[in-house]
Amino acid sequence: MSLTTCTIHVTQRQERVIYLTSELARTLKLAKAKSVSLQMGSKTASTGFKLLKKTGNHLYVPLSVMSQLRIPHLGSCTIMCTNGKDIRLGPLIGILTSVSSSGSAPFGSRTEFIRQFMKVGTGKSFYFGFSPRDVNWAQSTVTGTFPRKEGGWFRKTVPLPDVVYNRLPSRKAEKLPSMNAFKQRFIKRGIPLFNWAFFDKWDIYNLLEGTDAFKHVPESHINPSSAQIKEMLERHKFIYLKPTGGSLGIGIYRLTYKPKRGYYARFRRAGKNVLLRFSKFESLMALLNRSNGRLNHYVAQQGIRLIEIDNCPIDFRFHLTKNINNQWVVAGIGAKKAGKGSVTTHVRTGGQLMTPDQVLRQIFGARADQVLASAKDTAIKLAESIENNGKHTLGELGFDIGIDQNEKIWMFEANSKPGRSIFKHPALKGEGKAALQYIYDYCLYLSRFRARRDT
Repeated sequence: MSLTTCTIHVTQRQERVIYLTSELARTLKLAKAKSVSLQMGSKTASTGFKLLKKTGNHLYVPLSVMSQLRIPHLGSCTIMCTNGKDIRLGPLIGILTSVSSSGSAPFGSRTEFIRQFMKVGTGKSFYFGFSPRDVNWAQSTVTGTFPRKEGGWFRKTVPLPDVVYNRLPSRKAEKLPSMNAFKQRFIKRGIPLFNWAFFDKWDIYNLLEGTDAFKHVPESHINPSSAQIKEMLERHKFIYLKPTGGSLGIGIYRLTYKPKRGYYARFRRAGKNVLLRFSKFESLMALLNRSNGRLNHYVAQQGIRLIEIDNCPIDFRFHLTKNINNQWVVAGIGAKKAGKGSVTTHVRTGGQLMTPDQVLRQIFGARADQVLASAKDTAIKLAESIENNGKHTLGELGFDIGIDQNEKIWMFEANSKPGRSIFKHPALKGEGKAALQYIYDYCLYLSRFRARRDT
């Protein structure tokens, strides 16, 4: 296998012949054959080829072949040859998301993130965003939204891509059977698709149960009964109730039991942090509208006494990605300090974003690096366990991880489509860029656009 980058030009000649510079042909180790196979995404064309005595890596393609392969635009991309005669151009990377008719922001609030991601592969690949309705399965094409170099976007119909990065934003839409069938069609055609769907909280519990990593998961019960909630409160003194399909900390309750004072519920209502006290357990359950029976679509999770600064609990968002060698790496870590009276550490509820170094040095001093290394090892072990027990390809994970006052490491949440809010911290911008690079490299791995030394 030989791989490099080249510049694609169009030639006005009518013959079905591509022209390669001698330098490019040598790099690709092209055999002395009369014809070659040229591939872009799901499309292939057989052509003759001739050599040009010109320096650099240049490829000249006739209009008829450009049209047949639906090459999206001229310029630089990666070119590879596996056996002396089969040439691939690309990679063609599709980002599955929702697309609007807005010219300046075709991906809504995610437009800037998607543009930043696409910048990583500039001059080495072809990137586009698309929605399910943009795919024409009968013709093996997709009408993608591509970035312009000078800013803005353009639409172009291209072959089905080499790899799909799933960033569909709607949990509800992604649960539809039709969406599952849509994604399966890529797999059936041999096109890798990663980050299959959002996790529900109970998915992760089931994926980790029975593994060595399960010891890092707090005790949890789905659809808990009143009796289970009462028993957990008596044992742990405080627990969390979390919606099974929730995100951003919405709908979470922190329940506390103090034997001589009663029960407390901390939650967020109308944009404010609320704390209520109940002398009787039944009154607490009435607040939850479940005085009898089960609390459906909720998970009851053991409360953990986390490390604190200024009496405010601290947890950490670990952003993990796969790399070009298909290995999990910790791409970035943000520390989150809870706001006064808040049930979570989310910044929008008064939390503060800090660097792990700031937090751990203050709490553990000279042992900070050792504690952080242990947490990183745990995060990677958790990612590997989730991936090994899951059905689908994963390339990215977000973990909410806590360290308790005995230094034990706990994982509270796992997200298959993590946000990037931690990278807004000035000290974490470099890690944010590294995370995008890792995702691009993983796309190269899945699409098999890698030099042999990377395998």
